[in-house]
Amino acid sequence: MAKYQNWYPDLTFVCVGNENIKFAVDLKTTYFTANDHKFCNGFTLGSHGEYFIDRTSSKNIQYPYGEYAGHFCLGIIYDRKQTEKTEEMKIYSESELGEIPSVVGNFVFFAEEKWKIASDKSGSGNTANIGSIQYVEDIINGNGVFAVAGEDKFDDYWANFGKIQIKKPDGTDKKCLALRSIWNTKDCPKV
Repeated sequence: MAKYQNWYPDLTFVCVGNENIKFAVDLKTTYFTANDHKFCNGFTLGSHGEYFIDRTSSKNIQYPYGEYAGHFCLGIIYDRKQTEKTEEMKIYSESELGEIPSVVGNFVFFAEEKWKIASDKSGSGNTANIGSIQYVEDIINGNGVFAVAGEDKFDDYWANFGKIQIKKPDGTDKKCLALRSIWNTKDCPKV
């Protein structure tokens, strides 16, 4: 397990007999955004900050990022259920455990390589986190933004996130913060 709550990853698996082989596993949960279960709220996939850029750094990470043979997400997508306010405060006895109304249900479990479910957008507004895609079928099947381009393009894009500049029509610079802006703008270098 990670040494601290905010360190990456949640779990590290080390190969018995060869401690040089390590796998990072992050545990993720999110909820469906609609009754049709096509989309979820999304989740973060770890930092694109120091340890992601400098693969030898040990800042906020169990082992340096470059020492891991693979980076995986194990997750649950679920429905949020509404409960009556009176139920929230009710005290149940041990014999009534089966009567406690669930606040979650309809679980979908997934396991996938991090880069295969990554989006090209930040996962949170105030931290340097990689965001996930939100279409549930694509999460389950590993069809993220970089699924066809590959892990190298994912690494390159996120290591340079917010650093690539393009010229706006008025001549001022603008940060490229989405692959679409890179692919659709001839002045912006391809990642």
